[in-house]
Amino acid sequence: MSHSRTRRSLALAGAVLAVSVAGGAATASAAPPATGTLPPLDPAALRAAIAGLPNATVTGAMVKVTGPDGHWSGTSGVGDVRTGTPVPPDGRFRAGSISKVFTAAVVLQLAAEHRIDLDRSVQHYLPGLLPASYPDVTVRQILDHTSGLPTDGGLEDSQGDPNRWFVDHRFDSWTPRQIVADAMTYPMDFPPGTRQRYNGLNYYVAGLLVEKVTGRSYADEVRRRILRPLHLSGTFVLDRRDPRLPGPHSHGYVAVTENGTTVLHDVSEQSPYPWAEGGIISTGDDLTRFIRALFQGRVVPRSALGAMFAVPDVAYADRNNCVLGPDAGRACYSAGLMRVRLPNGLTGWGKTGSRPGYTSGVFATRDLRRVLVYSLNPTGNKDGSEQPYVLKISAAAFDPSLTAPEAAGATPR
Repeated sequence: MSHSRTRRSLALAGAVLAVSVAGGAATASAAPPATGTLPPLDPAALRAAIAGLPNATVTGAMVKVTGPDGHWSGTSGVGDVRTGTPVPPDGRFRAGSISKVFTAAVVLQLAAEHRIDLDRSVQHYLPGLLPASYPDVTVRQILDHTSGLPTDGGLEDSQGDPNRWFVDHRFDSWTPRQIVADAMTYPMDFPPGTRQRYNGLNYYVAGLLVEKVTGRSYADEVRRRILRPLHLSGTFVLDRRDPRLPGPHSHGYVAVTENGTTVLHDVSEQSPYPWAEGGIISTGDDLTRFIRALFQGRVVPRSALGAMFAVPDVAYADRNNCVLGPDAGRACYSAGLMRVRLPNGLTGWGKTGSRPGYTSGVFATRDLRRVLVYSLNPTGNKDGSEQPYVLKISAAAFDPSLTAPEAAGATPR
């Protein structure tokens, strides 16, 4: 399973979540409050969205919706296919690329403290990390995926069955500098600032930047700046060699065909080496508290918060993401977040995430009238097969008119 395959799978997650949606006006300006019509909270639709589990595609699900119109939370399926125990409503899960929101928040805190200038180059702060032949890449471009850094490469084996490979190598681990160095053997995708392409490599660089500027580990900075102040006791940034999933949790599985039979392998324990790009473990309650505090200016000072709602006015570099709606083909990512606009006029901000055995998301209206957090346990190793559930959950939470006629076309090539 290569890093490029992971990137395409995450693009699919975002694309299907945003089926029939588009980013708002493609301008680099702070988002206004949502202006669309928020549907009443519909517990029956939310229950139906995750009904019928477990099945061959998804073994368990957790959904949490909050806001002034009311709260709803529910689970479906099983947390352990061997024992049949239910999904724990307060369970931990691997949050994947939702980690980028935490990373961006730390970088923007440092910007507010005048320790990082978003418009200075990465080369200024991390000399020697990028090849001397590369043009200057700014910190802002790293955060909003307009850096143009290579998206090819990957230290994982891309040959054979990716599910089998992950099961056999789920404890393998690489340092952030190894991952960056491997990618640097490929040419840049495009000149910095001219286009956007979602690229996890940007957030390995962002994590290294945090460590260089602060003199502390990335994990220490996330704990000190976010987890402890917000009392996010169910959120963990573990060492890349620590495969645990602490506390109550649903087990994650990857399906492998062995001698003509599908076998579910428990991959709950796996290396969290994706780190600042995708290694954080969290819970529904913690992500709800985090996104509320973030949008309210209680994590990133308001002087720097605008970057989290500023989508650059550039084209998206390919057809793997930001492909739907009236602004199709334009950028849809800001610093750490993704912007989507629903048919009913609501604009949502948030992030999807995926690790083998786990798919999750956190999305909210800018005014926090509604916040959605979900976690699924898919068996397909980020192949996108669970995305119909993501769409149904999103429709139940934000806009019942959401449909997926373009879903097949949204599948990255």
